[in-house]
Amino acid sequence: MLHLLFTGGTISMQRDERAGGNVPAHGGATLVGFAPGLERVAPYRIEDWGRLPACHMGQETLWALRNRVAEVIATERPDGIVVTHGTDTIEETAYLLSRTVEPAVPVVVTGAMLTSGDAGWDGPRNLTDAARVAAAPAARGRGTLVVFAGEIFDGSQVAKMQATALHAFGAPHAAAVGSAGEGGVQFSAPVPARRPLAVPDGLRARVALVPMVIGDDGALLDLARPAHDGLVLVAFGSGNLPPGAVPAIHRWLEEGKPVVLATRCPFGAVTPIYAFEGGGATLVRAGVIPAGARTVAQARMELVIALSAGASYGAES
Repeated sequence: MLHLLFTGGTISMQRDERAGGNVPAHGGATLVGFAPGLERVAPYRIEDWGRLPACHMGQETLWALRNRVAEVIATERPDGIVVTHGTDTIEETAYLLSRTVEPAVPVVVTGAMLTSGDAGWDGPRNLTDAARVAAAPAARGRGTLVVFAGEIFDGSQVAKMQATALHAFGAPHAAAVGSAGEGGVQFSAPVPARRPLAVPDGLRARVALVPMVIGDDGALLDLARPAHDGLVLVAFGSGNLPPGAVPAIHRWLEEGKPVVLATRCPFGAVTPIYAFEGGGATLVRAGVIPAGARTVAQARMELVIALSAGASYGAES
């Protein structure tokens, strides 16, 4: 038995001329009706959890969704769970589920880039492919996965890489772990060794995300500090930033607020090898934590989870 948990997103939308754009419209039963053949994949139950655009998913909502997924696993013991979701913040949701939900039961997140009123709507294919993966014996133990445009990604590695293309998702620090379609489900990577889960009782931590700009003097860093518990810096290159911002970073550290160093580059990780003022090596010696093999959004979610759980930021990939 699969549990299909519908949360909204573009996959649930259609164009409303009065509103002047796409708005939520379809519930789970309607979406399943648009996906002929899904009933041949596995028996399923439908839950209409919400019809939310991805950008409406705040930390409290995300934690409620995480708790619902965990509850379904504990009480219903499904073979797998499919979560439909808006694509803009799949990255955060998939990372959260990957880091806080036991991996035995596959949780497969999917969505769509087009609405039901668009030619070539990708929603039915993605929903059916996600169900195929959730039902596949080879998916067990892999935890959270994202299925999109026939590709399978590890939930802790996936990122939205293109704003409008059907093939919107990738894994900038890894690769797809498999494929799905009418021909079946194939995994190209072994079941990963999982790090210990970090499970807080809520996502209370407030973490600022501040991009560096040329000539940065740290003014935004100082403005953000009183209202936040931690900081993710979006630095240049391999983790370098303007020297004018360094004193403000030290003020975060002096208050005991963790600072994580990420890069604005879409590929590659922070490599602290530069020892000039503002260089990554100098920042790390001062106590700044490299983000590891994470995107900026993943680095922020990891720090939110860690601070909320009273744990250390996990710098390993």
